[in-house]
Amino acid sequence: MNIETQIAKFDQSIEDFVHCVASLNEEFFLKRSDHWSPRDVVAHLIGWNRYTIEGSNQIRRGELPFYEIDPGEDCCKVNAVLILEYSSTDSQEMLDELQVSAQELKRFIQSLDSSEWSRDYGVRHKGLRSSLIRTIFSK
Repeated sequence: MNIETQIAKFDQSIEDFVHCVASLNEEFFLKRSDHWSPRDVVAHLIGWNRYTIEGSNQIRRGELPFYEIDPGEDCCKVNAVLILEYSSTDSQEMLDELQVSAQELKRFIQSLDSSEWSRDYGVRHKGLRSSLIRTIFSK
C-alpha cells in the first residue's frame, strides 16, 4: 500500500471515529469501561498523533523515541500521561483537538521525502530497526 493510500485511510478512519464519538451522549462519553472511557480514547489518539511526529523526528536524529524508553506494559505509563494532558471533558473540544492533531500528523507525513520512509537511521528497539514507516503506521 502506498503512502497516499495510507493517508486516505487515516483520514477516513479519523472522520468515521469522530462521527461515532460525536453521537455519544455526555454521560457515555465520560463513562469508563475496561479502564478507559471514550474521552480517554480520544485523549490517547490526540497524544499519539503528536507523539508520532516527535518520535519520528527523534528517529531521524538517530535517537530512540522517548515513549519507548519506559512505556510500561502496553504503553500504560505513556497513555496515563496523555489522559491527564488532554483532560477536557467536553466532547466537541476533544474531537476538534483530535482533528487538529490528525492534520498535524498528515502534514508531517506529506512533508517527508519518500527516501526517508525506510531509511536506516541506526535506531534499534527490541532487536528491530526503527523506521519511519513502522513508527508512523504501526500506532
